[in-house]
Amino acid sequence: MSPLSPTAEAATIDVERIRDALPEAASDLRLNLQSVLGDGALTPVQRYGVAIACAYASRESDLVRALITTARAHVEPALLDPAIDDARAAAALMGMNNVYYRFRHLVAKESYSQMPARLRMQRIARTKGPKLDFELFCLAVSAIGNCETCIRSHEDVLTKGGVTEAAIHDAVRIAATVHGVAVALST
Repeated sequence: MSPLSPTAEAATIDVERIRDALPEAASDLRLNLQSVLGDGALTPVQRYGVAIACAYASRESDLVRALITTARAHVEPALLDPAIDDARAAAALMGMNNVYYRFRHLVAKESYSQMPARLRMQRIARTKGPKLDFELFCLAVSAIGNCETCIRSHEDVLTKGGVTEAAIHDAVRIAATVHGVAVALST
């Protein structure tokens, strides 16, 4: 748990409080967090959805709450609520897939590639918000999970779906920054 606990305080945490709680050793992340959550190639829903998915993947509950609180000030609930649900689903599914597919890639034995995964992933096809937004969330979480197979797969779906490289780049910048903030808060 980060230095922002106890839980009673956690309900009012926003990104500004997270930034203020970062130690001096992570001072660059204060500016980076502000920068990546600002304007860019992603819509506000995509930007906050990616950030929330990455906070879930980084297992930093105060950061998740802060990003949701801040997102609620910038995105209407009808758009944000499905994105939050998709962000959590993306973090959970990629938590599983990144381990499995990274193993298959790193071992590099054809015999493992021939075996069926037999891992349920139907939620990927049943998103609450736009499918391409979910793919962005999955890509960003996979960058944190360091799974080449998943990164390539989601990037391919995104580019074929018309998402620009600038938007994909912004999603990965958010992933890197949110993960760095989570590490700084947990140490």
